[in-house]
Amino acid sequence: MTHHLETAGNVVGLRRVAIDTVSRVEGHGKVTILLDERNQVHQVRLHIVEFRGFERFIQGRPFWEVPVTVQRLCGICPVSHHLAASKALDHVVGAARLTPTAEKIRRLMHYGQMLQSHALHFFYLASPDLLFGFDSDMSRRNIVGVAAAHPETARRGVLLRKFGQEVIRITAGKRVHGTGSIPGGVNKAVTAEERDFLLADIYRIVGWSRDAVQMIKQMHAQNPALYNSFGVCRSSTMSLVGTAGELDFYHGSLRARDANGAILFDHVDYRDYAQHIQEEVKPWSYMKFPFLAAFGKRNGWYKVGPLARVQNCDSIPTPLAEAERREFIDYCGGLPTHAPLAYHWARMIEMLHAAETIKELLHEEAILGSDLVRSGTRAQEGIGVIEAPRGTLIHHYRVDEDELVTMCNLIVSTTHNNQAMNEAIRQVAVRYLQGRELTEGLLNHIEVAIRCFDPCLSCATHAIGQMPLALELVDAEGRLVHALARNGDGALAYTGD
Repeated sequence: MTHHLETAGNVVGLRRVAIDTVSRVEGHGKVTILLDERNQVHQVRLHIVEFRGFERFIQGRPFWEVPVTVQRLCGICPVSHHLAASKALDHVVGAARLTPTAEKIRRLMHYGQMLQSHALHFFYLASPDLLFGFDSDMSRRNIVGVAAAHPETARRGVLLRKFGQEVIRITAGKRVHGTGSIPGGVNKAVTAEERDFLLADIYRIVGWSRDAVQMIKQMHAQNPALYNSFGVCRSSTMSLVGTAGELDFYHGSLRARDANGAILFDHVDYRDYAQHIQEEVKPWSYMKFPFLAAFGKRNGWYKVGPLARVQNCDSIPTPLAEAERREFIDYCGGLPTHAPLAYHWARMIEMLHAAETIKELLHEEAILGSDLVRSGTRAQEGIGVIEAPRGTLIHHYRVDEDELVTMCNLIVSTTHNNQAMNEAIRQVAVRYLQGRELTEGLLNHIEVAIRCFDPCLSCATHAIGQMPLALELVDAEGRLVHALARNGDGALAYTGD
């Protein structure tokens, strides 16, 4: 890892603390914190410093390549991009409606993705912090530490994710970067043997998902002061909802609520997203800052993802998850909670819903059908929106008469949450940094806040020996005063006074 010494530029009397890099964000990210002479937090920013360029290099490619190509955006949820692109290009090939079998197979693929991604995030990435504490010994604050201290919890996490990956393999052809979804439908049927293979384990998966919800509820009950106050940032929320306002990961229309839960807009056709969502570009990050157009850049930012979805919908269409949703809403007193740590509770409710939905789909007769593809009158534009594990995912394409992509616009879940993550780490920095000596535990508190929103920003945070992070305190003249670094072998090194 390269360490960079940063000064506070022309801002007189301020010192910059830099966390560089925050573990993988499908690239690199860092956090900078400006402190005044009294060690009070003046500014906090999450920078995404890796440029991907997918929106440009996809141009000029044949549109039928897109669903396979764009899933390389992410190694954690490639299925989400695979399906969002396919949904957009369904319109290009004239498939306004898929065959019943194709839609059910796509839904099965997507809910398998939700299950495996939520399991990965909670058990592999978040549980070490939640089980051992944010300031606990870093040598055990990882999945191996969880396996040693809580072997059954770790085992279930591994097997829940494995089951989700098997669902993806059966529907997409491979566990990662499959090819099962194509414009107009799917190219792979589900056999009776494959269905029975999944049915053999699904009831156990549902049971374990219920237990995971109980686990995170218990954590909230044991330390409500922390869970309800850590990194709180009030904002509007947005997600897809179904025709009756129910939770639907695969399809629906856009609904947004303000910070108090009042509806801002409802059942908006997602093809009209550009009328409601605009994006701001800031010079210190390659990630854009979306906002609701009606409320402007300052007040229009919002949150997406599990916490938004569970509170934005009117119901969850599976009984066990719906009962848990109602309990969650009651716990919050009927008003929206904006506590980032509550994302984990909502995430486990969603994992339970995904498991229940997979069970229902496996019992559908149409899942074994052979009518897989439709097409019709061609169009030159398509927009596809789904709810990815981390939130609303928008894919928008234009195609010319030669069937080549001429325009691509992507608003991914992490982007929607950009300002919320910045606000959360600011709250954490104000609470835990001011007037205190820099420690590894402090560094981890800031990461915990980011990790609540998006596993892409933390996909290797708990990998043993793979946390190349640095925290530097620099005075206004650019002199290094104090530094804490975690090396590639996991050892801590201090320099300065």
